Amino acid sequence: MRSVVAALGMAIALAGCEQAELGVADAWVRAPAVSGRPGAAYFTVTGGGEATNLLAVSSPVAVRTELHEMKHDGGMMTMTPLKDVAIPARATVKFEPGGKHVMLYDLAPGVRAGTKVPLRIAFANGKTIEVEAEVRAPGQEK
Repeated sequence: MRSVVAALGMAIALAGCEQAELGVADAWVRAPAVSGRPGAAYFTVTGGGEATNLLAVSSPVAVRTELHEMKHDGGMMTMTPLKDVAIPARATVKFEPGGKHVMLYDLAPGVRAGTKVPLRIAFANGKTIEVEAEVRAPGQEK
């Protein structure tokens, strides 16, 4: 009986030692409502065992990208460029409509709802994560 309790205690202790891994999930891109206007990319970042910063997002389908954040300021929505985004250890940071997002400028003509586009997400710790993002029509959230 003692060995079972000891084994269970060790298993619980080891479970707490699991190394969290930096990751990106649920990536999608909103196509622009008007041709020639920028699109926007959204995703969720899960922090790893140590804090880092998201530095940049790039894609071969966009000439230029910028990190931005929407905020309420004096009763008005404002959009502010961000130099980087802090990703705390083991925390979740969402890039979502009305909040943090990535502006995708001068999108390639083939970027249309129903297709997928690659996003390359670079972090200060040297890690780069590549994901495929589903392109959604303007106004389509899910």
